[in-house]
Amino acid sequence: MTGAKMSGADALLKALDQEGVDTVFGIPGGASMPIYDPLVDRSPIRHILCRHEQGAGHAAEGYAWATGKVGVCMATSGPGATNLVTPLADAKMDSVPIVAITGQVPTPVVGNDAFQEADITGITMPVTKHNFLVKDPAEIVATVREAFHIASTGRPGPVLIDLPKDVLLAETTYRWPDHVSLPGYKPTTKGHQRQVVEAVKMIMRAKRPVLYVGGGVIKADAHRELFDLATSGRLPVVTTLMARGAFPDSNELCLGMPGMHGNYTAVTAMQKADLLVALGSRFDDRVTGKLAGFAPHAKVIHVDIDPAEIGKNRVADVPIVGDCRDVIGKLAAELAKRQEEAGGPPDRDAWLGQLREWQQTYPYRYDETDGKLKPQHCVERLRALADDDTICVSGVGQHQMYASQFWRFEHPRRWINSGGLGTMGFAVPAAMGAKVGQPDKRVVAIDGDGCFQMTAQELATSATEQIPFVTAILNNGYLGMVRQWQELFFDERYSGVWLDPNVPDYVKLAEAYGAVGLRVESPDEVDTAIEKAYSVTDRSVVIDFRVDPGEMVFPMVPSGASNDDIIVGPESIEPTTDPGEAPIA
Repeated sequence: MTGAKMSGADALLKALDQEGVDTVFGIPGGASMPIYDPLVDRSPIRHILCRHEQGAGHAAEGYAWATGKVGVCMATSGPGATNLVTPLADAKMDSVPIVAITGQVPTPVVGNDAFQEADITGITMPVTKHNFLVKDPAEIVATVREAFHIASTGRPGPVLIDLPKDVLLAETTYRWPDHVSLPGYKPTTKGHQRQVVEAVKMIMRAKRPVLYVGGGVIKADAHRELFDLATSGRLPVVTTLMARGAFPDSNELCLGMPGMHGNYTAVTAMQKADLLVALGSRFDDRVTGKLAGFAPHAKVIHVDIDPAEIGKNRVADVPIVGDCRDVIGKLAAELAKRQEEAGGPPDRDAWLGQLREWQQTYPYRYDETDGKLKPQHCVERLRALADDDTICVSGVGQHQMYASQFWRFEHPRRWINSGGLGTMGFAVPAAMGAKVGQPDKRVVAIDGDGCFQMTAQELATSATEQIPFVTAILNNGYLGMVRQWQELFFDERYSGVWLDPNVPDYVKLAEAYGAVGLRVESPDEVDTAIEKAYSVTDRSVVIDFRVDPGEMVFPMVPSGASNDDIIVGPESIEPTTDPGEAPIA
């Protein structure tokens, strides 16, 4: 194929094919139309016609999350491109490797406010890892190679390629570059052995160590190395919202999720630790709470592939820049060697015993005695009737926290959610993308009624493209997390949060979109509905769980408070006049 004459659009699709792309999520338009013509019969790539560009972007994210490959989405110029801004920002915050391809008005009228023109490279500069405006058809193929290299290496992230219509139509000669040459882009992937040795010495001395595991461990496929490090050193593990599944919940060393709505043991273990080994985590405010009061007695080893993260929020005593898989592997090997010389790992029975005591005293809990349908119960049963390979996807808000708390994760890439940006509407399209990437796995989206209504139209895509998954709506008739904050911190003055639980009728809506619709109104109906949903494999299913609208997410660390001020349940709430910063919905 190298040396063949073809249009810029054909060259684009051929380059995507050579990059291993099998699926593109998108919506065509005037400026991107030249790309769609070769898709008819000159490209093996599957195009999935979404119903909104935001849905296409989140679907590409879900595909990338589930597979570890680069997800690809496509839009036309102007509003098509600007509709991708939210998923690009989401992917940037959560280090998700996607490439977005946008059509652009012809180069002679770029900058003239032409019909459907938007400066998408300028608009997306803050929310992409890098972006390109290609003005020469001869540069298309090299740009594709560079875009995929940038998106998938170092700290992964979104890259945008903007292609004017005349560039797509022009003839060019196809040439596949043998290598990528980006002199200004050389991410450090190998951890420095001297720093590794210093870190292991610190681990050996620690009495109360905690492995603080972030999403970077999953992005680096470093879960096996993490398991070796934790189990050989008897090191307890917390897995952040982005890292659920990086270490199996069933392992006795797993403390679960820390943070604003994390469990008491994970939060308090970090507060009482004398050493935090931060692996692919960024000391996010949702984990640290009031930064000045976070883990006050702990020394810090910080491992991250992005040097900008080290020392950004918390000074590291031992910083290690590098890929988590490489560095954790080196830490595990060095620790094993030193423990063998010392006759075994240090005696941490007292620390591990204290952690077990906290786990027994402060488990996740909720009241099931009032006969109401509880969202936590729905999540527990969804998990209990699924297998360990089921992929769970969530939107953002209370249901996201219930899912991360009560779904038990045994493997990586089985939990997909919007963490850093907190994007409502993420779940349905991301679940669809995950199912495309992992067609043999069951995919369950746990959504809220507020989130679901933002991107429910992608159920139409699910039907027409035959991409079946289950959506469980925890329908409480509110923007639940905002309602919780208004109840706790605004004297129950509910403003702009009520959503009529009957509008729309979710069962009828599901049926209108070609899915199966089910409704559950009492606890004794839960298992039957889930079993029915799981038995349907030829179309999507929507379950409308009519859950208790007054249920709140606990534990909870109020925004701006120290993690030491964790509220374990409603009985622990003390009135406050400081609402803190606005919550996610």
